[in-house]
Amino acid sequence: MQINWNNKEPIYLQLRDRLVELIMDGVLKEGDALPSVRQISSEQRINPITVSKAFQLLVDDGLVEKRRGLGMYVLNGAKDKLATDERAKFLTDEWPQIAERIERLGLGLDELLRHPKG
Repeated sequence: MQINWNNKEPIYLQLRDRLVELIMDGVLKEGDALPSVRQISSEQRINPITVSKAFQLLVDDGLVEKRRGLGMYVLNGAKDKLATDERAKFLTDEWPQIAERIERLGLGLDELLRHPKG
């Protein structure tokens, strides 16, 4: 698991976001086990408590469950829940700024649709 850490956000939130991306991208599928706390801690060279904190956020969000003695597993419906939540977050948090910039630049829908991604 590749993570490019930044100094703007706590590491546990960055780890949570990366795990969310892996679920949304289908790398971690419903029913799959997450890598262990020890494995992530060792690979990423971060404190196990930090990893546990990120995992707890995923549990709190209803995306993964802890199976005693077995580890953490992606719950059924996690990808759909994330898609719904992320769409709502995008529309309320990000889209208004993007729409404002589009308007400020005078870009039309035709021009935006013709322009290739990335």
